[in-house]
Amino acid sequence: MTASRAHRRGPSASLTRDVHSADGHDPAGQIRPSGAAVTPVTPVPPVVPESRTHLLRTTVPAHPSRASGVRSMVAEYLIRLRVPPECVDNAVLATGELFANAIRHGSRPGAGDVITVTIECTRRDLRVTVADRSSALPRPRTAEGAEESGRGLAIVAALADDWGIAPPETGTTGKRVWFALAFQETR
Repeated sequence: MTASRAHRRGPSASLTRDVHSADGHDPAGQIRPSGAAVTPVTPVPPVVPESRTHLLRTTVPAHPSRASGVRSMVAEYLIRLRVPPECVDNAVLATGELFANAIRHGSRPGAGDVITVTIECTRRDLRVTVADRSSALPRPRTAEGAEESGRGLAIVAALADDWGIAPPETGTTGKRVWFALAFQETR
């Protein structure tokens, strides 16, 4: 089950800088055509090297007190990978919403349940998956005016380029809820 494509935003300011080579660095000693002007440019490394996928997986107790740590972990990891700030912010917020949903709807209080958060980052996109042990599928709903809950999936849909629900990994029970963010092309 996949939600409809969310509204796309324009490129982040951090993605509009000029990059001279595929690896983001101005190649030293490059031969330039005679008379070509050389403009100094601050090197901007790509989000993730072309051939690599970065993967981070962590399992944490299904308890509201862990939400802040999960959001911090996502932010620190993505910043270290040099993901554009807007994508970091969107990923942190969407992950926080999915984590809160997994605690509220996918775990039993005091049962020792855990939630697994997986981040997969390539040069082109980012995918975050939040898995819990409940087989109950999330259902988007419309929250009434003053209600304090019921907007989580709508927030995820607004922030992400795509999102959906997947069955649990082989040998486990529950479900996985994921979202994806596509990076703007830097070349």
